[in-house]
Amino acid sequence: MGESRTNLGEVADAFAEQARTFLTTAVEVGSGATSGAVIPVLLLAVSDVVAAGARLGAMVDVVPPERFEPDAGDEADLGPLRESLALQFDSLDEYAEVVDPVLGAEVARAAVSDDVATVAEALAKGLQHYDAGRRAEALWWWQFSYLSSWGERASGVARVLVMVLAHLRLDVDDDVAAEAEYDALQA
Repeated sequence: MGESRTNLGEVADAFAEQARTFLTTAVEVGSGATSGAVIPVLLLAVSDVVAAGARLGAMVDVVPPERFEPDAGDEADLGPLRESLALQFDSLDEYAEVVDPVLGAEVARAAVSDDVATVAEALAKGLQHYDAGRRAEALWWWQFSYLSSWGERASGVARVLVMVLAHLRLDVDDDVAAEAEYDALQA
């Protein structure tokens, strides 16, 4: 029993570090500090947190010692982050997505800024528990919220960012592509 608690503690420690990295990167992207690299930087951060979340989703359910969630304190105000990300992404912020591909093909509008803020909010709430010394509660929160909201939102953002990069790099004028092909063959 002690070993499994230690392992869960190590998982919580590692995920807390990943959560902090994601939050720092999201704020940097929103602030414009990554100008010129907004999409690739956010893609890396989102992909890392999706991978870390997938490990939480694959684990056996974490059950905290207390059967109620202690008050984590005031929730972070993520409105400014959402707004700054929307400004950074401008016309690329909104995208279409399938609401639940398992249950049907209903399409809805989503936004990168909203989705990143949703992920940030869940990670920040878990960090409040973690920083208060409640590692099991933090791990439970991250796992639960990954499965109920932020995992899907982060996965959607990762897909959109990959597609945006693909369009930016692969959608070129036929003349430009032919010239690049010619130059490559001559080199």
